[in-house]
Amino acid sequence: MVSGLPRSGTSLMMQMLEAGGLEILTDRFRTADESNPQGYYEVERVKELDKGGDPSWLKESQGKAIKIIAFFLTHLPDTLNYSVIFMQRDMTEIVASQNKMLSQRGQPSEAEDDQVLDAFKQHLLRTRAVLTSRDCFESLDVNYNEILEDPFSQAKNVSDFLGGALNVESMAAAVNPQLYRNRAQLNAD
Repeated sequence: MVSGLPRSGTSLMMQMLEAGGLEILTDRFRTADESNPQGYYEVERVKELDKGGDPSWLKESQGKAIKIIAFFLTHLPDTLNYSVIFMQRDMTEIVASQNKMLSQRGQPSEAEDDQVLDAFKQHLLRTRAVLTSRDCFESLDVNYNEILEDPFSQAKNVSDFLGGALNVESMAAAVNPQLYRNRAQLNAD
């Protein structure tokens, strides 16, 4: 399972897993656009997990990659085991990317960036607690920025976490640094 905050690199990781030879689950309902030119790799049913629906369809994801953003992790049943690749990214980049995506859709963010940052930080703390307190989760943190700096090493770490059978070279080749468009602003002190 690939998880993280929205705009943290979850779609990139799904692309890498697919390139590495892992079967992925996606309904391709949400199509590629300017914000995600390679596609979103989502399954619409995931968005029903917090509504109390029957999660038995998750059994078909065993042995495959599925993208489930952090918000929905608390709604996963304990009856299955989950290997979670949890994407990390500089928080200011996440907010910038989210704002840009919303603006492109004609839905500018109504919240101040500091408010969004605080909400994301609190959400990450709650998510960490879920991942560490429930026995059904095994997780590996992967940093989006580190993937861009050294895709091969990060792909190898992911492959090792998942049993070592993925094509690491193909995973690394799936990384397109030109899609890294929302970079953290560095302070010039």
